[in-house]
Formats: sequence, structure tokens, C-alpha cells
Amino acid sequence: MQRIRLRYTKRGRLRFTSHRDFQRAFERALRRAEVPMAYSAGFTPHPKVSYANAAPTGTGSEAEYLEIALTSARDPEKLRALLDESLPTGLDVVDAVEARTSGLADRLTASVWELRLAGVDPADAGRAVEAFNEADAVEVQRMTKNGVRTFDTRGAVVRLETHGEPADRPNDQPCAILRLVVRHVTPAVRPDDVLSGLRAVADLAPPVPVAVTRLAQGLFDEETGTVTDPLAPDREAAQAPTTADPAAAAKAPA
Repeated sequence: MQRIRLRYTKRGRLRFTSHRDFQRAFERALRRAEVPMAYSAGFTPHPKVSYANAAPTGTGSEAEYLEIALTSARDPEKLRALLDESLPTGLDVVDAVEARTSGLADRLTASVWELRLAGVDPADAGRAVEAFNEADAVEVQRMTKNGVRTFDTRGAVVRLETHGEPADRPNDQPCAILRLVVRHVTPAVRPDDVLSGLRAVADLAPPVPVAVTRLAQGLFDEETGTVTDPLAPDREAAQAPTTADPAAAAKAPA
């Protein structure tokens, strides 16, 4: 059985696609592309697809991940192209590797988010970010299935900073851009929780809904402070020489 790991996007209006909507669209794409899927056992078999840490409905993303199991081997890049053609524009399959290591979900420990605050002056956003970063804790409340829950957002945030104004502003109104690096903790701290925290510490309240996009997710590197590509270990494993490789054997010391 071959396992393929895919990175896909949610762009434009497709950011409003729920996770369940994407599941249905992706399973249709698998059938259209005639992918030799492995199926679960039991009375209601379903394709073996594992989804990892999907972005909330309403947020865009450049870095969503899933893994599929196949009954026969396929070239990852050719499979990626077929699936991409079978999905609507905006749900784009942009990367594919053969799974050669374990624990993809375990490598998704942090996310990089971009928050576009239309109608907010960058200077005001900068003061709010400074207040948030200087706080020891920033508690917010969120409604959960078990009722209202209070939790700290500051502890999960590795970095929060301003990026000035975008070059593609549609009008003369101000627009601030924030970049956020947040650890995946329990309970999960989402971009809207950080926005609630900015409102709590600095009374920052954008006049229109904030456009949120996940730029990356992966393993957080403590030394560099960056979020690394979770598919890189599979690429490296694919390129590593094996003991059966005559060239590698010839270079091996006696």
C-alpha cells in the first residue's frame, strides 16, 4: 500500500468552504481522477483519507495537509496534477510526496497566519500589538460545546508583529497587516482569539471582518523561530541512498 501526502489551498471565496464540504469535493475528485484508493473495512467502507488540522471555516489557507492510501503505486506529481484538475479553482493541490516517514500530524505544531485589518491604521495596530506582546497573559472567552470557556491567548503566541499596509488596497482607506506565529496547543488558540485579545488589551476593533489566511504550518524550530515544511522529511528520505544503491555502496568506506 502506498501513502501520498498532499498540500492544498483554500483561496478566494473557497475559504468559506467547511471541512465537510471539502471532504465531499475531494472524494469526488478522487473518483474523477480514478485514483486507486484503499478503503476501510466494515459495512460502510470509505476512502482512507487522513486530514490534519484543518483551518476554520471562513479563513483562507496556503498550507492544508492530508494523506491518502492507495492500493497501487502512482507518481506523486502526476497524481497531484490529476487531483488539482478535478477540484474547483481555489481548492488547489499544490504539493505531493510519497510518505516515507511517520507522524505527519505530529509535525504540525505551529501555524503562520496573516491578518488583514481593513479600516485600521497601521500605527494603531502597532500600538495594540506592542500592548499584547508586553502582557504576561491575555485572557479571552470563547463559546464551546461545553459552554463559555476562558483561556489565555498570550502563551500560545510565539510572534505577533505588524507588516505595514498592503500594496493592493482597493481604496484610500487604511489597512494594517499583522503576521502571527502561534503554537498548536489545547485548547487551540485561533486568529480570532488573538483579535479578541487585541481588543481586550488595546481596544482594537476593526470596522469590517478581518481577512485571515494561513501561510504555513509545520514543526516549530526553536532555534530559528520559524515554521518548517512538514513534507521535507519525506523528500529527504526519498533522496537518501539505500544500501542497495551500487553508487552508494561504492562510496562506502571499506
